[in-house]
Amino acid sequence: MTNETKAEASPEGAGAREGAEPGKALIHLDGLTKVFETEEVETHALSNIHLNVRKGEWVAIVGPSGSGKSTLLAVLGLLDTATRGAYLLDGRSVLDLSAADRALVRNRHIGFIFQSFNLIGDLTVFENVELPLTYRGMPAAERKQRVERALEKVGMAHRARHMPGQLSGGQQQRVAVARAVAGDPLILLADEPTGNLDSKNGEAVMQLLTELHKGGATICMVTHDPAHARVATRTVSLFDGRVVQDEQRR
Repeated sequence: MTNETKAEASPEGAGAREGAEPGKALIHLDGLTKVFETEEVETHALSNIHLNVRKGEWVAIVGPSGSGKSTLLAVLGLLDTATRGAYLLDGRSVLDLSAADRALVRNRHIGFIFQSFNLIGDLTVFENVELPLTYRGMPAAERKQRVERALEKVGMAHRARHMPGQLSGGQQQRVAVARAVAGDPLILLADEPTGNLDSKNGEAVMQLLTELHKGGATICMVTHDPAHARVATRTVSLFDGRVVQDEQRR
């Protein structure tokens, strides 16, 4: 299947939150293109991407270095903007939003899991998970409840008062997952979530993502590991900024 074909998929929930109905596309990309320009060259990082991701899917995004994987994830997460094309998130166009509105959508509807964890070193585990909820203006009692629930879900409740520097890499990534899910996002975006971990901790994080998916989470994950890609329910392969294969497994 090439990028000229609009890829469909399967049903189910997104992080136990309400939003799109089962089977409805949470993410809809139509002709999405990202061009980086310099004085001498124009680079098409993404070229005419057509893609639907439905509620409850786990999509692995794979491809060689420079194929556009991280650029696609950045556009999906509203960390970067497309040059042209359409991007609907839960039925709402998000490409032409103001910077303030984009930040609001990111905070309320998108959970990020980064390769480098991105925890703040002088905040406790609890405070790291709580911070996005604080930015959202959520009342303290609800923040506490959500943080405790998220840390319990990832098996890190006993480390709530520890600092990130007191944790192993695998533990830090678990905290990062808790931070991503505490806000009950529409989608989880994971950029090489096991990239900085040894094989044992990497498998533990993949098991955690599997449990979240079984609980209804919608996940888009960039990975270079074929074994990890096979855990997802669907694999989208990029090459030179284009979708060259879209494999649905179950």
